[in-house]
Amino acid sequence: MSPDAATAEALLRAPVAEPAGRLRRGWRRVLRRPASAVGGVIVLFFASMALGAPWIATTDPLHTDWAKVRKAPTWANPLGTDDLGRDNLSRVVWGSRISMQAGVFSILLAISVGVPLGLVAGYYRGPLDQVIMRLTDAWLAFPFLILAIGLVTILGPSLTNVTVAIGLGATPTYVRLTRGLVLSTQAEDYVHAAWALGARDLRVMTRHILPNIFSALLVQATVAIPTAIIAEAVLSFLGLGVQPPSPSWGTMLNTAQQFLETAPWMAWWPGLAIFSLTLSFNLAGDGLRDLLDPKDY
Repeated sequence: MSPDAATAEALLRAPVAEPAGRLRRGWRRVLRRPASAVGGVIVLFFASMALGAPWIATTDPLHTDWAKVRKAPTWANPLGTDDLGRDNLSRVVWGSRISMQAGVFSILLAISVGVPLGLVAGYYRGPLDQVIMRLTDAWLAFPFLILAIGLVTILGPSLTNVTVAIGLGATPTYVRLTRGLVLSTQAEDYVHAAWALGARDLRVMTRHILPNIFSALLVQATVAIPTAIIAEAVLSFLGLGVQPPSPSWGTMLNTAQQFLETAPWMAWWPGLAIFSLTLSFNLAGDGLRDLLDPKDY
């Protein structure tokens, strides 16, 4: 075996830091930021509420009761009712499912499209990199929300189309982020060792580069989900997203704006839900960054 190959094999077989030790250090840093832990708990609460909506909201969110139109919060209706007598609690609970679906699945779509493009562009560079990045720059020339509105207008208003529009609008961010991470990771010794041992490009990208940039992509996804949730609420508020009578937080706010003086509770709860969920995702993202990258300040 040649000296270069022996060195490369030794680098690949070199012991790595104990994962349990890294996790312990990360948890200690997370616990020093209680806001991150609280944010994670609130995110789990909303996720549980979205998954358990049929059991939590026992009242049909589409059921109208003309005897309870715009009623203030009571024991029977803890969050009050809307302009058609529908229970706000049930609508907020079911609205969490729509918001979580739009936020999570749109970012998953952006990752599934943007990460492979960024990985290929950063790894091969050259003309292919130039083509992908110039197209990405042109994509980024359109503001995120304007691009989403344009795509939904073309595709038509629905939850699926909103998810696709938000995901495509967020894709350029992951192309650029992945490319930058790949360029920095290629300089590491273990990547050069894999090349020296004759590893194929696909193996190097999937076994040596992608796992080492995954944590950064995961943190970015956690921070991007709140933007997607707000985008869905904005599109629904404008009438381009989920259509009535579906209980979206955006459509609830659109309806509530007409009754801010007579029934302000109609706007309180969906607005508070959007604020709480988006803030909690950002706080949880900070904690996740500390957990996955436990370096000393």
